[in-house]
Formats: sequence, C-alpha cells, structure tokens
Amino acid sequence: QVQLVESGGGLVQAGGSLRLSCVVSGTISSLNVMGWYRQAPGKQRELVATIAAGSSKHYADSVKGRFTISRDNAKKTVYLEMTNLKPEDTGVYYCKVGLTSWGQGTQVTVSS
Repeated sequence: QVQLVESGGGLVQAGGSLRLSCVVSGTISSLNVMGWYRQAPGKQRELVATIAAGSSKHYADSVKGRFTISRDNAKKTVYLEMTNLKPEDTGVYYCKVGLTSWGQGTQVTVSS
C-alpha cells in the first residue's frame, strides 16, 4: 500500500518562502507522475505543479516563476520550492502520485 506524507508547511509572511516535501512509502513506479495540489477554504482543489518521470514540469499560471517542483526517485520524494509567497497561496497542499494516491495535506498560511 502506498502512503504519502507531506511536510514543510507553516505560517509565513507575504514575500517569504517555504519548501514542501512529500515522502512516498510503498512500491511506486519511477514512471509515475508526481504532483502538488492545493485547496483554499471554500474552494475546489486545484493543480499547482506536476513533474513527469522525464522531469517534464507543468505549473499553474498563478505560480509560474515563483514555485519549482522537483523529484528524487531514489528517495521517492517530491519537493515544492515556493518563493515570493502571496496571501492567495494560502491553503492545504496535497501531494499526489500516479492517478489515485494522495497525502493527507500540509497547511500553508501566508499573511499579508
């Protein structure tokens, strides 16, 4: 059974930075797409960034130029480096691997 555990969330002022990590336990394929999603209060969960096995990356327009996704297949870990954070980045950030495996989420709060 695959389990995902996120860490690195917290409270930060606007303009600050955070680095999220998601460690995967269990058997996964290095070919799986890995990604980060977020859900703000009262809103639907939305895609933030994904990274494919060949390191091809995709970002939501709202985070381009500020967030960087990366992965370490040997460590079965995916990262999200977030810089120049804005209050609208506030939400619960979820890690996803493949089609159906989700983490429990980590809270990111950006104060103005």
